[in-house]
Amino acid sequence: MRAAVYRRFGGPEVVQVEDVPKPLPKAGEVLIRVVASTVSVADHRMRAKDVPGGLGLLVSAVVGIFKPRRRILGMDFAGTVEAVGEGVTRFKPGDDVVGLTGAAFGGHAEYVVLPQTAAMVAKPDGLGFEDALALVFGGHTVSECVRKCPIRPGDEVLVNGASGAVGTAAIQAAKAAGAVVTAVTSAGNAELVRSLGADHVIDYAREDFAAGDRQYDIIFKCVGNAPFERVGRVLKPGGALLLVVLDLKGLLGAGRNSRRSGKRVIPISFTARPEDVRFAFDLAVKGAMRPVIDRTYALDQIVEAHRYVDTGRKRGTVILRVV
Repeated sequence: MRAAVYRRFGGPEVVQVEDVPKPLPKAGEVLIRVVASTVSVADHRMRAKDVPGGLGLLVSAVVGIFKPRRRILGMDFAGTVEAVGEGVTRFKPGDDVVGLTGAAFGGHAEYVVLPQTAAMVAKPDGLGFEDALALVFGGHTVSECVRKCPIRPGDEVLVNGASGAVGTAAIQAAKAAGAVVTAVTSAGNAELVRSLGADHVIDYAREDFAAGDRQYDIIFKCVGNAPFERVGRVLKPGGALLLVVLDLKGLLGAGRNSRRSGKRVIPISFTARPEDVRFAFDLAVKGAMRPVIDRTYALDQIVEAHRYVDTGRKRGTVILRVV
């Protein structure tokens, strides 16, 4: 099968399309013919070993110290079940599925094998492969956020880093819950976030939300410039800072800052579960969430796709069309 493979850490050019052995499903596993995956910030971080402060040793232990342990990136996929191993009951050949590979990666290939218990669900009939896929990464992350910190009608919610995959999903989920949403983004993305339901838009180049007078019940920290020490003052008493992006200092200090301030600092673990994948689909069926696709690349354009994601300017999701 064809796959985008990287054998050393570095820039986009280290990823090359190669022929590699096609995997076979063992007992309890499902073989999926991949139609599409995404190129995400997570792929950038693993490829370049560009991780938040203090997490380098931990990440190296997982992904490899001198060379990658897992040579095919891609944390999500949409495709069709081709074969199943002994004992599989959740899926059958011919099922169209969408899901997450998680820390195993592997989505940037024509085939991927996953346990039937993976964060994988049937593709909704009303969504194409790419539209469904574009809801998965941001949607499952926001699902974990609202599971740990439910959004109530009338809550003041701020999304910092509002134009990425997680930010665009957070805006829509918060609006669906009845919140008043403030989106922090660039001027060029203001129209996009308003179209998704943002009530207020802050251009981070012109205004520092952390220095303002408005306070919030919940802040989604989707970029790395909003530690609790900076934004705690604009959280209401009992409010929550959701650490979608976090460094070692933020992780270790979450409990201490929560106890001292009376506010909640909640790390997001990205634990992939089938119900979290369904979260965005349930909203989409109700018309409360739509996919945001920035660009689409073919598998043979994998280097260009990585180069674009490396700019840090993607809006929503970058699709990698595998077949």
